Amino acid sequence: MTQQGVRWTADQVLALAPDAASRNAGSKLGAAGPWSEAGSSKEGAVWGLCKGSGSKPYQTVVDTAGPAYQCSCPSRKFPCKHALGLLLLWAGDGDGGGGSAMPEAEAPEWAEQWLAGRRKREQAKAAPDKGEGRPADEEAARRRAERRAERVTAGVTELEQRLADLLRGGLASAEQTGHGLGEETARRMVDAQAPGLASRVQELGMIPASGPGWPVRMLEECALLHLLDQAWLRREQLPPGLAATVRSRIGLPSSAEGPALRDRWVVLAQYDTADARLTTRRIWLYGQESGRTALLLSYGAAGRAPELALPVGLALDAELSAYPGGGHRHALGERFAPAAPAEVRPDGAPADGAPAGGVPAGGVRPGGMTTHEAAAAYGTALREDPWAESWPVTLRDVIPTPVGDGMQLADADGAGALPVVPVSRPGLWRLAAVSGGGGVTVFGECGHRGFTPLTVWADEAGGAVSLC
Repeated sequence: MTQQGVRWTADQVLALAPDAASRNAGSKLGAAGPWSEAGSSKEGAVWGLCKGSGSKPYQTVVDTAGPAYQCSCPSRKFPCKHALGLLLLWAGDGDGGGGSAMPEAEAPEWAEQWLAGRRKREQAKAAPDKGEGRPADEEAARRRAERRAERVTAGVTELEQRLADLLRGGLASAEQTGHGLGEETARRMVDAQAPGLASRVQELGMIPASGPGWPVRMLEECALLHLLDQAWLRREQLPPGLAATVRSRIGLPSSAEGPALRDRWVVLAQYDTADARLTTRRIWLYGQESGRTALLLSYGAAGRAPELALPVGLALDAELSAYPGGGHRHALGERFAPAAPAEVRPDGAPADGAPAGGVPAGGVRPGGMTTHEAAAAYGTALREDPWAESWPVTLRDVIPTPVGDGMQLADADGAGALPVVPVSRPGLWRLAAVSGGGGVTVFGECGHRGFTPLTVWADEAGGAVSLC
């Protein structure tokens, strides 16, 4: 992005839009007409003034290294349509040479002020801890952790009693109680400072209204909750990795402790899930050199998209550190260059557990596996984390095939297939369109409900098409 001619595509820009309305509005502002004093810098900043309904134009600036956005408009969407339009103008502006709508220049004062403040905040985050007052802080933190563990244990003990009462009275009573069962018990788990348990209990309360076969699903969830309760009560006897997983599933906070791994990380997928309080963004990355698949989580208040946004197809030279527990979650550390479109290389590195010969040319995605191997990979993951809903895998040479009212991904040789999880994702039709009846490579999440496709490639050298 900071190199001449290396810019995002329009699809990558529009992938940042928080909703369809913002995508459409931003597209209309992607031409030079409404913009004045637009420019860009080698450091990856773009800025411009956009004519609006008022007398003063809106001041819009984007730091593409984040990306991060600032606009003087009153919109609460993030990024707003002006930031999207500015990025679209920049993406289609060629190499920034003569006659460019966004020439390289020094940022105006209003833009530089925001950029300087952002740089200062980033430097403060990266500043080393001098450790002043650490012994007292560590002792206080230890006492707080002990008090919280006591509250969690009390909450777990209460939940075990409630599960026993539910099963003793019969699952039919849950259908009569409705959501009240989950809501009231979830509040008790929140009081016990176990948000992970609270979330699972809320889902438990919604199962009776989930349609035919709900008693089986409810019994399964009760068993998983019981297993998590017992794991917490016996956490001192567990292997360190599994104990860390239990703490994470209970909802206790943790920090990335693994050694920093620098790589060129390709963005495989990005999608959001939301509830009444929080928007959670999941970004899947693939290390071109390490072959590691990593997950970044970021959060935003209800109705607002998280700040971190990395559209599919970009790559960033950065360090990641793993969270405890043996899963894929990582923390994003130092970035050594702004994100830029992934470069196709003549070699590739195998992903975690990828079979020999399954690495595509270009090294811009994990090596693929068959549907049988994907199911086996998820089964292996359950040994380390019995509560895992899914596991990231890349399927190679699979064909989207209609089955009844749904779809499955079948191996081209007919050896096996995985059902596609029913989702209301607008871009899912692209999967069949890209395939055209032929084999494709698909990255997604394989779980007990089936396979959730997130990104598709038509061939070895083709670009990634997001399904989110």
